Formats: sequence, C-alpha cells, structure tokens
Amino acid sequence: MIITSQIGGQTAPTDALEALSARLRDLALGELDALCTGSDGRDAASIVGAYADDAADALREARARLVELRRQLAGPDPLNVLEATSRQRASDAGHAGAVRVRDHLLTQAEAGRAMARLADLAAALVPKLFEAEHRR
Repeated sequence: MIITSQIGGQTAPTDALEALSARLRDLALGELDALCTGSDGRDAASIVGAYADDAADALREARARLVELRRQLAGPDPLNVLEATSRQRASDAGHAGAVRVRDHLLTQAEAGRAMARLADLAAALVPKLFEAEHRR
C-alpha cells in the first residue's frame, strides 16, 4: 500500500502566488494624490519614487511568475492520447496514461487560471506605474 500526502506539498507556490496577487492588487488600488496628501514637493517626490520602484519590482516579479506558468502550459498536447487506438487506451497501461493525461490537463488548467489572474492584476498596475514615472 502506498500512501501519499499533500501536506506541505503545494502550499508554497500557492502562498507565493497569493502574496504576489495581493501586492499587485494593493499597489493598483493606491492613488498617488492620496499618498502625497500633506507632503511638500520633496517628500511627495520621494513617495512617488518609492511607489514607482515598488510597482516596477512587483511587475518584474509577476513577469517572472508568468514565464514560469507559460512553461507549465508548454509541451506536447496531453490530448494526443486521442491518436492512440481504442485498444491501447483500454489496456492496463492505458489506465496509467489516463491518470497522467488527467493530471497534466489539471496542471495546465491551474496554470492558465493563475496566468489570467496575474495578467489581470498586472494590467491594472501598469498605468499606475506610468503615472508615477511621469510624476517623478
């Protein structure tokens, strides 16, 4: 009997993705005028510069994660199994193949959802970065 556990197995990438998503969302919600309220010219420029640096860093991190997620989507089409004969798919080895194909499809679906989420969040932050760079 083989027993496997998912405890601690996939929490780190999910936690990192959640942290990055929260960071992107929080930065996109920030308003430069509100951040600079009550600051004189030099302090406001410092705040805007720090915001721009943080936004650029978050977007670089998102870019690296998107590249990693694209790799998960790459490779052979898991549904190439349809090219096999029905006899091959019905064999005992075919059962192991079915599990492998299902797992690969699920991995691709998860990567696709994560990519869409990060791209959406990054799209909301990019205009804010441009605005902050303009104000610098």
